[in-house]
Amino acid sequence: MYIYNVTVHVEPTVEQAWLDWMKSHHLPKMMSTGQFTQARLFKVISDQDHGGVSYATQYHCASEKEYNTYIEHYAKNLRQDAIDRFGTSILAFRTQLEEIITVA
Repeated sequence: MYIYNVTVHVEPTVEQAWLDWMKSHHLPKMMSTGQFTQARLFKVISDQDHGGVSYATQYHCASEKEYNTYIEHYAKNLRQDAIDRFGTSILAFRTQLEEIITVA
């Protein structure tokens, strides 16, 4: 499994609007690309910056191929949507994760 992780620092003044936008707009758009099998949104609860709150969204792909297709065909427009809506009130940090071992 391949995971595209996006951690976003959100200013308190836009937190609820950002969460609403993620639920009603961004997450459905990400899933509609057909490149992800699921998306999971987490609130970061440790090491919080006093100037805002952070959230991590994990988008699961079957392989790196789907991630690369997303980056090539969809990422630019979807990232611009967030910038247009929230500007500098959010700051995103992106990482890619490859699952090595699962223990249940």
